[in-house]
Amino acid sequence: MKIHLSSVFVDDQDKALSFYADVLGFVQKHDVPLGEDRWLTVVSPEDPDGTELLLEPSGHPAVQPYRTALLQDGIPAASFAVDDVEAEFTRLRERGVRFTQEPLRMGTVTTAVLDDTCGNLIQIVHST
Repeated sequence: MKIHLSSVFVDDQDKALSFYADVLGFVQKHDVPLGEDRWLTVVSPEDPDGTELLLEPSGHPAVQPYRTALLQDGIPAASFAVDDVEAEFTRLRERGVRFTQEPLRMGTVTTAVLDDTCGNLIQIVHST
């Protein structure tokens, strides 16, 4: 068994696609119209057949209280592995990404947390 799909709730799917693809560097995999919304996924260009991230519309009534609680507590909605947190932090900051946590080394793990501009905090992480 392996993880096939994970999702983050987003305020605006077009804005989310722009951020996740144009800023973070993911690649669009699926874009299927579903009424007013879409089945919109992105994948890592390093693993195009790997786990997909669904940019899921946040219209369900349970989503807003959930996301508000996560944001208030500083809890990331997702975590992405990178080869070098410091390098990604610098690259993304130069692209205008706002970080809520600068790189933090905790033993063999380094993390940083960014704002995806779509209502979520996202952690980047590297383990040595």
